[in-house]
Amino acid sequence: MFWKLTPLSASSPVESILDKENFTLEELLDEEEIIQECKALNSRLINFLRDRAQVEQLLRYVIEEPPEDADSKRVFKFPFIACEIFTCEIDVILKALVEEEELMNLLFSFLEPNRPHSALLAGYFSKVVVCLMLRKTVPIMNYVQVHQDVFHQLVDLIGITSIMEVLVRLVGGDDHVYPNFLDVMRWLADSNLLEMIVDKLSPLCCPEVHANAAETLCAITRNAPSALATKLSSPSFVARIFGHALEYSHSKSGLKHSLSVCISLLDPKRSAIVSPLMHSFQHQHMYEPPIPVNSETINAMLPKLGDLLVLLNVSSDEKILPTTYGELRPPLGKHRLMIVEFISVLLRNGNEDAEKELVSSGTIQRVSDLFFEYPYNSALHHHVESIILSCLESKNDAMVGHLLQECDLIGKFLRTDKNPTLYGSGNEPTLPAAGKFASRVGNIGHITRIPIKFYSWEVTTATLKHATCG
Repeated sequence: MFWKLTPLSASSPVESILDKENFTLEELLDEEEIIQECKALNSRLINFLRDRAQVEQLLRYVIEEPPEDADSKRVFKFPFIACEIFTCEIDVILKALVEEEELMNLLFSFLEPNRPHSALLAGYFSKVVVCLMLRKTVPIMNYVQVHQDVFHQLVDLIGITSIMEVLVRLVGGDDHVYPNFLDVMRWLADSNLLEMIVDKLSPLCCPEVHANAAETLCAITRNAPSALATKLSSPSFVARIFGHALEYSHSKSGLKHSLSVCISLLDPKRSAIVSPLMHSFQHQHMYEPPIPVNSETINAMLPKLGDLLVLLNVSSDEKILPTTYGELRPPLGKHRLMIVEFISVLLRNGNEDAEKELVSSGTIQRVSDLFFEYPYNSALHHHVESIILSCLESKNDAMVGHLLQECDLIGKFLRTDKNPTLYGSGNEPTLPAAGKFASRVGNIGHITRIPIKFYSWEVTTATLKHATCG
């Protein structure tokens, strides 16, 4: 035989430590097989670890920064093993924690503003709290309701992704339903929690805070219908979100992430997908009925379309981005791309007031111009194609006429198809490289496919005949 079987009677190293008259918690944490023994429900080990003093020490390893002169075991190994012991989900250990208020106070003292919050310990804290929420949901939610400062502290630290994950769980973003779930959601809706999270979209906050605040709010929209989701979709909150989005700032992070929340309000499924662009692409090839959205939510967004339209004007932007095919003067930018995506989702909802506003304000015309001004931006092309399809699906002759006449789509398609190379001019943002052979435009595939959609949707009105004959 090429291996040797360990005798079944051989005791584990953990048992050897437990057999000693005097041993410490650190000796056990230093033993490699302790997690395996915990998962195997070693009764002697669990009876030792469930003791209040041991639970407290385990918590301190999880939440307290090690001394400066501590060795590597104290800095890395012991906090990791302590966290893993809690996440083994041993009922008596978790029960010993949640039934002792002083221990719960110690756990959540990690959130206090006057102490450091390293990413490493924040991750361990998050794992322990999430484990408690899954296995001891009612006790921990009762604790949070009594200690409302926990929510304030979580929101203040929302820029740390591990802390954001705890907050998402607390607001019901993980579909984990427990006995008093509806009561807790109503209680959260009556508190000022949403106001605090939405205000983290302010330009005064950093991009990490914007991203995590938006993710938390999107998680709430995905959990609709709920009291929190209903409150978030109210006109006052929509106006509050747009207020932060349109505040002046050199950084467009607040605008991008505020619009991502608005997009999620209009289409909650979209924010649940890793790639919203792929969601848009899939919708173009297979029909999915849009999720009904409260008309008050949409109407609260319409007055801000004019401000968004101003941001789509690139003439005053002096940024220059060199590319392999030439230069972008300026580049489109993620914030403008997010505006176009927002318009495509808004239009897809089929709200007549939104359709009229998008036409009368010239927003659709400006978006269609961007399609040709940035011929190599595939994400932009997909969103514009989605906008055009929504106009066709509406079966509204006025909207189709707007596409064909004011936007002159067919005429531009024909001209580009006739000369599909990047020629550039002083007024265009996409310029070819000097001294190089002109590149073929990158939107020619969409230009080929979109006109086919006009005929597949039986657009045989006089406006189409006039456009094609002209």
